[in-house]
Amino acid sequence: MWKRILIGLIIVLIGAGALAWINRKAITFHMVQRATKVEVAEHRPIEWQQGPPGAGADRSQGPPNIIFILADDLGINDISTFGGGVAGGRVPTPNIDRLAASGAIFTQAYAGTGTCAPSRAMLMTGRYPTRTGFEFTPMPNGMPRIVGMLSEDTQEGSGLPAGTANLDASGDAPELDFAEMGLPTEEVTIAEVLARAGYYNLHIGKWHLGRAEPFRPVAQGFDESLLMASSLYLPEDHPDVVNAKLDFDPIDKFFWGIFQYAAEFNRAGEPYTRDWFEPGGYLTDYWTDEALKAIEANRNRPFFLYLAHWGPHTPLQATREDYEAVGDIEPHRLRVYAAMIRAVDRSVGRILDKLDEEDLADNTIIVFSSDNGAAGYIGLPEVNAPYRGWKITLFEGGIRVPMFVSWPGRILPGTRIDTPVAHIDVLPTLAAAAGASLPDNLIIDGQNILPEALGTGQISRNDDALYWSSGFYRVVRAGDWKLHYNGRQDRTWLFNLAEDPTEQVNLAETHPEDRARLEALMKAHWSDAVTPLYPHQTEGPICIDKTIVDRPCENGEYVIWPN
Repeated sequence: MWKRILIGLIIVLIGAGALAWINRKAITFHMVQRATKVEVAEHRPIEWQQGPPGAGADRSQGPPNIIFILADDLGINDISTFGGGVAGGRVPTPNIDRLAASGAIFTQAYAGTGTCAPSRAMLMTGRYPTRTGFEFTPMPNGMPRIVGMLSEDTQEGSGLPAGTANLDASGDAPELDFAEMGLPTEEVTIAEVLARAGYYNLHIGKWHLGRAEPFRPVAQGFDESLLMASSLYLPEDHPDVVNAKLDFDPIDKFFWGIFQYAAEFNRAGEPYTRDWFEPGGYLTDYWTDEALKAIEANRNRPFFLYLAHWGPHTPLQATREDYEAVGDIEPHRLRVYAAMIRAVDRSVGRILDKLDEEDLADNTIIVFSSDNGAAGYIGLPEVNAPYRGWKITLFEGGIRVPMFVSWPGRILPGTRIDTPVAHIDVLPTLAAAAGASLPDNLIIDGQNILPEALGTGQISRNDDALYWSSGFYRVVRAGDWKLHYNGRQDRTWLFNLAEDPTEQVNLAETHPEDRARLEALMKAHWSDAVTPLYPHQTEGPICIDKTIVDRPCENGEYVIWPN
């Protein structure tokens, strides 16, 4: 009898402990939700500042307009330009393909790194994080704590070594204020470079380089900014939206818990306001609607438009119309994702059509790219095919991105360039096209890639090398050779991309001379690196060959990623 009572007490205590643990998670999440929630006003129209009147204006001559369209987490296989396309090619991207065919396709183009914000910082500055210190992606307040707690639910059966299965908050890293983790004001952005050459600069969409007043777009060279204040494409219960929640992904759970449907507008020289209001429709289409208005308002002066789409980043939300248009695709999340790609492609087509309508196409440079590869946490295995890896790795799938540059009359249609290029090259390239001077007090790591596009010269890069890093995980590519080193794992990978472009065969042990040469480049590059601006707050394993759905990651390779 006493034995039964004792067993009953143990069961009760275990149940109470489990309930307390669950309640602790729920209470913590609720507190974060309350702390991050912002009042959102009704939608209001944007009054873009009008440029000079059109009488006598001839924008077919003089400095070119510049439009940079940046997708978010777009996989190299999500577009049909390279012969692929989402959902096995069932959903082509004809407008992105049209843009690519009209100018130069960089067949070996790279993001700045494997996650959002540092890649954007390199794009804006042309400088490596070893110089700027902008090394890690700022996370919304509470995210490291909540995602770490939610990750604990998925540890069992992960197939990863004990103690590495969770995205745990680093024990010695403080929780940082998301708004204050910005690009330092001492850095010079492409918008500031172009402003000095007489350009009017417009930002629409995502920023992710700081929300506090000193870091916002209109403090970093942009004249007007329509900001993605929070990250729902439409309200979750909107009649025109189709949602795909990823119950297997703790990051997605966090996003659905805290994200709102909100925008924010600010103009340089005016008092900063954090007044959030509802956007005017599905986010990808709304940003495009406003981009067309901004183009029209500035048609008579040189302008730089940075259209930074959120699509197809999670949370996965599509319009019902796009969802129906892509057809009966399974699983549901892939159908929603394909519909989101369709919306991004439509945006590119509308921009091209507007330039034709306003007679601006012949003197406008358009650049299209993505901030990194597609994420493994969406559970779709083909998005970066044929390359290994995902966002949050430095394998080719995480950093190989589309990059297309169109400049009618200057860049010949159908130009293909195999020379490796990266986002750090955007600033010096666009500055050269605009006739703008580079900052004379800063070292610019990127190179002007315009001569290759125009057929007038070749890119010259120190040691023929490109570098990527996230804390203790570092990579160098020199010529056709690429070396990975992960300090937390003390693991090295070496690949010859000319013979093995999908990084299948690790040559680290069989090619010691090539390994030593790249290790020397790596050592020299990081020898005088500045300390990261903000310490990393999380560490976690990312399977290279399997999505988050494919648990366990049995016998699979992985990298530990700090952020």
